[in-house]
Amino acid sequence: MATVLSSKACVAQPLKTGTASARRQARVAVVSVSALAQRAEYIWHDGQEGQPIKGAVFNEMRSKTKVIQKPITNFDAAAFPDWSFDGSSTGQAEGKSSDCILRPVCVVPDPIRGGDDVLIMCDVLDPTGAPHPTNTRAKLEAIINDTVKAEAPLFGFEQEYTMLSKGGHVYGWPAGGFPAPQGPFYCGVGPESVYGRDLAEAHMDACIKAGLIISGINAEVMPGQWEFQIGPTGPLETGDQVMIARWLLHRLGEEFGIVSTFAPKPMKGDWNGTGAHTNYSTKSMREDGGMKAIEAAIERLSKCHPEHITQYGTGNEERLTGKHETCDINTFRYGVADRGSSIRIPLPVQLAGKGYLEDRRPAANVDPYTVVRLLIKNTLL
Repeated sequence: MATVLSSKACVAQPLKTGTASARRQARVAVVSVSALAQRAEYIWHDGQEGQPIKGAVFNEMRSKTKVIQKPITNFDAAAFPDWSFDGSSTGQAEGKSSDCILRPVCVVPDPIRGGDDVLIMCDVLDPTGAPHPTNTRAKLEAIINDTVKAEAPLFGFEQEYTMLSKGGHVYGWPAGGFPAPQGPFYCGVGPESVYGRDLAEAHMDACIKAGLIISGINAEVMPGQWEFQIGPTGPLETGDQVMIARWLLHRLGEEFGIVSTFAPKPMKGDWNGTGAHTNYSTKSMREDGGMKAIEAAIERLSKCHPEHITQYGTGNEERLTGKHETCDINTFRYGVADRGSSIRIPLPVQLAGKGYLEDRRPAANVDPYTVVRLLIKNTLL
């Protein structure tokens, strides 16, 4: 005699095995129980974005699904259980001690599955419970002291990316050839100017439904290149939301058959590279007279340029050449409305005498937690 959970009472009921009635009841019960469960997508990053081991095309995002039989209906990360994964299969551990711990830090609605399902950004911990070497979020969290909190730093992260077909060709480009030279593609409209809008729009919609602070999208200078912006958000929220947004981009790419790469220079030659310009402000910068705080921050950043460059993305030297709206990688320069500078002060900021600065140095494959940490460390601490 087999048993099945009743679709009404969740209690075991005897069934005669092999009968059509039993099979129908079993199917109904399975559907009912599944509807009561919650799917939680545990997301983490392996710290290998842009590294030779993975190549330019592949991304650092990883995830797996945990089915929680009794849904957790709040978005408190502490309410969700820790989990683990095989670190030897992600380059984060050796086989003889391969378990790494996933600890939830940010929970948002799952815009793809819907219902009670959630996406969970996780910290990676080693078997002792200490932050894993790839856990850059923990390094950022460790420096957020009372001084930092008093200045209430905010960030806007401009994530550029390039769409590729599954064969590695830039999406929308003529087979075996090139489109027209750069010029008509930036913020363009029409099939002759814009490639891949369907994915970009679907991604923006998913970010909104997930409750992320996405502030816009646009087609970029190189055809097939796009950008989305996250922010303004606080230090930890910036990294969490950028990482979830990256995961959503790759996940939706599965549906569209489009690969998105954050490689800083996916196309050699006279084409723009791919960056992650980061807008940064503090309470002092946003208040009247804030230009003095902005200039003081830039002065401090000028003294630690090499430290930032070494951590602002793999392959960034191919992008920061002094051409295509960049400053040379070995030079630090700032200016008002100057897109060829390291740090740009937007013209409206100068006119208002307060606001924010834009760090134009980070590559698209940069770790957002690292950018935020370095800007805070070298301007406030």
